[in-house]
Amino acid sequence: MKARLSFLYFLQFSVWGCYLTCFGQFIGAGGLGSRIAWFYAAIGLVSIITPSLLGRLADKTGRPEKLLMLCHLVAAVFMLTMWWYGMTHQVLDFNLFYPLYLAFLAFYMPTMALANTTTFKILTQNHCNPATSFPSIRIWGTVGFVAAMWFVNSAYVYDGALGFTLNESLPVSHQRFQYNAMQLLCSGVMGLITSLYSLTLPGMSESARVSLDTIPTPSLYKSLGKVLKPAGVRYFLPFVILSGICLQISNGFATPFITHFTGINTYSDSLASGNATMLFSISQISEAFCVLSVGISLKRIGMKWVYAAGLLAWALRFLFFGLGNPGDGLWLLIGSMLVYGVAFNFITIAGHIYIQQVSPENMKGFAQGLMMFMSNGIGATFGTIAAGAVVNHWCEWEMVNTRMGHPIRLFMGEWEWPWLIFASYTFVVMILWLLIFKGERKSVK
Repeated sequence: MKARLSFLYFLQFSVWGCYLTCFGQFIGAGGLGSRIAWFYAAIGLVSIITPSLLGRLADKTGRPEKLLMLCHLVAAVFMLTMWWYGMTHQVLDFNLFYPLYLAFLAFYMPTMALANTTTFKILTQNHCNPATSFPSIRIWGTVGFVAAMWFVNSAYVYDGALGFTLNESLPVSHQRFQYNAMQLLCSGVMGLITSLYSLTLPGMSESARVSLDTIPTPSLYKSLGKVLKPAGVRYFLPFVILSGICLQISNGFATPFITHFTGINTYSDSLASGNATMLFSISQISEAFCVLSVGISLKRIGMKWVYAAGLLAWALRFLFFGLGNPGDGLWLLIGSMLVYGVAFNFITIAGHIYIQQVSPENMKGFAQGLMMFMSNGIGATFGTIAAGAVVNHWCEWEMVNTRMGHPIRLFMGEWEWPWLIFASYTFVVMILWLLIFKGERKSVK
């Protein structure tokens, strides 16, 4: 059963990995570069509504795996529609393309919480401790994300044949999927596969469903009150909002930042600048290595210090971006990728485990959705829009001639300032967390 759940996460996150980190490059080339922040804020806009509602529906029906299948199916249809539009239009119309993306996210984002809810229920039915079993399953989501990133970074289609290259100097290099709408096709196809695979997952046992049916479902207001009853949760969720800003800043602007070095003569020959998606994947590899340490860390030092370590890692990630380059500062860029493992796992994965532990039995789906609402919803929405304003103040999209003579649109500017601002913000949030959070020292059993 753990192997089957691991494969679910491999598929689940490959859908995202196909496009998420290189999406900014595609929409920038399509003339919507100044609105990158709005596309990544869209993740937050839909997370404000759909994850918590569908999480609540999963609690009421006891069928999270069926909702997971349906959401993946509908999301894949919208993603394939985006691919078709991107292939047939060189310049993207924001008023048409953005609503399609919102529709995709409206059904894809709930699958994050639904996959967690499904997994936790199946593990519990099989007498496994979710706190100790989940990290070894979730790690395969990272593997799927990385595999998808590597594929779109190097894959291209030329004369009807599929090829792979990391060489930026080849004429076909600018046809790689990381630069065009083919990344959306890959994502849509993986979404269809994930939907079909979800049909094979076992549902809740009949005895468990009967037991669940005997528990009255409280109103939304009462559900919120019960989830917020533990003192630690009331301190935790506001910081989920503040820390939720970090992830979409990284996803939205890291690859355009790295790729912009191809337009600077000093770094135009750098392998790193021409393979931004591949370089970025070191972050997910680091995540895979660190995920297994989450449960142990929560047991030994507690939620307060685990979360503080995650915030410090985010501050270091942004700082290293601000100081690094693909030349003599390449080690700083790599260092930024390496600390991501701690940054992501000690914030997101630890948060999901913590919420699962402290929430009432018949509200765990709602609680998981509520956390998504706080982090990927409120935090990511307003934080990403604000971050976009900061980046657009210092940088702008320009047509630049590459060393191969191919003019491409790159996000040029004084990138060090936005990254240093983001690093300072995260460091301040870490200090506030240490001063304010009053949860239990050791949160996980």
